[in-house]
Amino acid sequence: MKIGYRRMVLMCCAAALSLSACSKKGAAVKEGDAAFHIGIVTGTVSQSEDDLRGAEELIVRYGKSSEGGMITHITYPDNFMDQQETVITQIVTLADDPVMKAIVVHQGVPGTAEALKRIREKRPDILLLTGEPHEDPLVIQQAADLALSCDFISRGYTIPWAAKQLGVKNFVHISFPRHMSYESLGLRRQIMEEACKDLGLNWIFETAPDPLSDVGQAGAQQFILEKTPQWVAAYGKDTAFFCTNDAHTEPLLRQLITNGGVFVEADLPSPLMGYPGALGIDLVAEAGDFDAILKKVESVVVERGGAERFGTWAYSYGFTVSAGLGEFAKQVIEGAAALDDTDALYASLGEFTPGAKWNGGFYIDANTGVRARNQILVYMDTYILGKGYLHTTKIEVPKKYYNIKFNKPQ
Repeated sequence: MKIGYRRMVLMCCAAALSLSACSKKGAAVKEGDAAFHIGIVTGTVSQSEDDLRGAEELIVRYGKSSEGGMITHITYPDNFMDQQETVITQIVTLADDPVMKAIVVHQGVPGTAEALKRIREKRPDILLLTGEPHEDPLVIQQAADLALSCDFISRGYTIPWAAKQLGVKNFVHISFPRHMSYESLGLRRQIMEEACKDLGLNWIFETAPDPLSDVGQAGAQQFILEKTPQWVAAYGKDTAFFCTNDAHTEPLLRQLITNGGVFVEADLPSPLMGYPGALGIDLVAEAGDFDAILKKVESVVVERGGAERFGTWAYSYGFTVSAGLGEFAKQVIEGAAALDDTDALYASLGEFTPGAKWNGGFYIDANTGVRARNQILVYMDTYILGKGYLHTTKIEVPKKYYNIKFNKPQ
């Protein structure tokens, strides 16, 4: 296999690091300090707490760069759609650190691709990775060395399939125009609708306020609190509900537990996503222990009558991608793994999800049939609280769903 320019640069940097820090303009690393730095950009606690906690796990492992460690962590603004220049500037500024050797942006909100392009122009030695990119696949593939996405194609089928196994008759998808304009979320919606038809489920699309709109997060959550009981009354308790926004998840779960309905898994699944807030679960003692977190969440859901109606992933996707991509970047910089080594990537993710099954593959553009070399789609097995794993990672998703083309809303 031919080695491209970017990979040669990274390999040379890794070799240099074995002797001393790869640096720019002759900057030196103090004795005892980390030989290189890894920057990680996440949302805040209010927008994507799990992503941020994954970055904190890297700091626990490798220390803060400001204190002689390896990790530099920053957060982008909550209202990132209206502050894209701020997002871009924040990410690009990380490249001013002469010993910065990798930057991970998770989630890859709009503006990430432009930021990575600017970094590449001035610092080709920096490894650029993004988790859960919001921008279209072809856009982010041109900017990042590696993009990792929750498998929006396979899950477009597996989530309705899982709902069917739980006795569901109706499937309600809740979102808003901004999300439906993203290829990853919009295409998944199209696949879900087709899958529901094939599986014999009634498909319903409901629109909710965008938390980044004028109503804000509080207004969007209040809407879900008020509408969910009405939706359950209209569609029945044998209805599965799915929402595309993290902020909508907690109020949706709170009302489904009280009023009935089914929830297979969140957009970016985690036992921490929505359940603690919705059910008033104190997880201070279990912090960082996902086995204990899952058991406690499961016990409360079962006590509240939600057994076999609510699901998640056993480990947080957001936490795992932040921590896993940071770990993988470290392996590549140190020469322990190649950028195109998927086994090493899965192993890095697996460090934070012991015992969980993963599946996935490289993204294939339905319009061109071209297989991406630097964007990987992954998903974990679905865990139903009070029931166990559904083994969705073993399901063979019909090929027809991989050929559905994205129809971007006008």
